Amino acid sequence: MHGEFKVPGGKLVVVDLDVVDGAIANFRLAGDFFLEPDSALEAINSAINGLPSDSDAARFTAAITQALPKDAVLLGFTADSVSTTIRRALAQATTFRDYEWEIVHGKAETPQMQMALDQVLAEEVGAGRRKPTLRIWEWERPAVVIGSFQSVRNEVDLENAAKYGFEVVRRISGGGAMFMEAGSVVTYSIYAPSALVQGMSFADSYAFLDEWVIITLKSLGIDASYQPLNDIASPTGKIGGAAQKRLGAGAVLHHVTMSYDINGDRMVEVLRIGREKMSDKGTKSAAKRVDPLRSQTGLPREEIIEKLKATFASLYGAKPGEITPEEDAKAKQLVAEKFGTEEWLHRVP
Repeated sequence: MHGEFKVPGGKLVVVDLDVVDGAIANFRLAGDFFLEPDSALEAINSAINGLPSDSDAARFTAAITQALPKDAVLLGFTADSVSTTIRRALAQATTFRDYEWEIVHGKAETPQMQMALDQVLAEEVGAGRRKPTLRIWEWERPAVVIGSFQSVRNEVDLENAAKYGFEVVRRISGGGAMFMEAGSVVTYSIYAPSALVQGMSFADSYAFLDEWVIITLKSLGIDASYQPLNDIASPTGKIGGAAQKRLGAGAVLHHVTMSYDINGDRMVEVLRIGREKMSDKGTKSAAKRVDPLRSQTGLPREEIIEKLKATFASLYGAKPGEITPEEDAKAKQLVAEKFGTEEWLHRVP
């Protein structure tokens, strides 16, 4: 069995192993990381060989940590990342390069249609009818997108939302409310087979699925990094946030919204951002909490999007794609039956 894991912001970890009578055998660790002293590599290999193949991550990590020499130095990886790679090998997980990817960047859609397309395209990938896909969103009208488990009245000032023309919609993934205006955000979704994140915790998979974005932002001169659990940030502030949903149909939906040129004052009027929520962000103002891409790059939004698409294509060999008429019809049906209904929007009042 073979497993690979690119440590977010770090190095590639590779493992090869066999399973014999329920135990790990012939384990070998490799990668482009740095490790001192040389004897530490064999210490890790010996620590894993013989462990039950159904061991949890904590047991793998503990075995590696205990076996390492006291003066061992690990650069670009950790004992935890080796454990993740082992789990991916045992689960026969895949990598981005194992698939033919498509990039869909279509016309502007209504907020309700955006929610429906996310579910439909993820389900189509899970069913094998669509190739794994990166979709760039375009907004037809302003919206507040709340998480699957959020309370409408706790998160949104409905009077101000109506006053400023913001439609309120609920997505299928968890996480917090997002403030969307055409031209002010960069939003994308990844629809992939579940095998791509097999063996990863949710925390690992968030950073793993957005590594290509960090690469893009760094190429634009932003000192970007991933802040657990689900934030993309820079030294001057938060850039964006991610949410994720793993569908029983065999697919993972991962979507991100990054701020380009957001109206912080308007956002505070429309969203009910509580004091307690803001207290752990080390800031007094919600408007200051979001650090727009425009101020850090000086580039038009369209140019940033094209750079994102080009990076994804160069890393993973993606080709342009489009939403099929059948997918569009399914999404419209979901709007009528689910995302456009009061029952769905107010399922958590």
